[in-house]
Amino acid sequence: MTSRTTTVLVGVASLFAGLVIPVANAQRASGPVKVVQLTGLVGVKDNAKGTLSVENGNLHFVHGKTSSDVNAASIQDVATAADSQRAVGGTIGLMSMAAPYGGGRVLSLFRTKIDTLTVQYRDADGGLHGAIFTMPVGTSEVIKKELVAQGAHTTSDKEPAAASAASSSTPNKEQKQ
Repeated sequence: MTSRTTTVLVGVASLFAGLVIPVANAQRASGPVKVVQLTGLVGVKDNAKGTLSVENGNLHFVHGKTSSDVNAASIQDVATAADSQRAVGGTIGLMSMAAPYGGGRVLSLFRTKIDTLTVQYRDADGGLHGAIFTMPVGTSEVIKKELVAQGAHTTSDKEPAAASAASSSTPNKEQKQ
């Protein structure tokens, strides 16, 4: 009887831990997040690894001694997406393609999931710029919400609502004669 009770308690504890861990991971992104800035920030090299945070109304990217700030009010659009990248890359991934009978191509099937964050903003002179970041899964939406809360604009939230409102106001059914 006690072993059955213990088993039930362990099962309930595991279920509770399974529900709490994803919430903790999503909240983890409120601090600096390790990202790769693919392109777009002025004064920062492409494919630069660093940390990204939203603080004092700015999107703040730090790479070594280089840092770049984008004012949240100057951000015209913020978009997020889920993507994947090769798990085995670099020199090993390139050399594996030379394996006989296409054996190296199998490595390209192994992929890791990532999130992307794309920011479209205007600089002080009014020039239009865009920056693309990749980061761990579950962090891009948190950063997007922080940016929008601090004055950034986004069109992706408005588009589905506008499309559904337009479709509900115009009848799409054919009338029978």
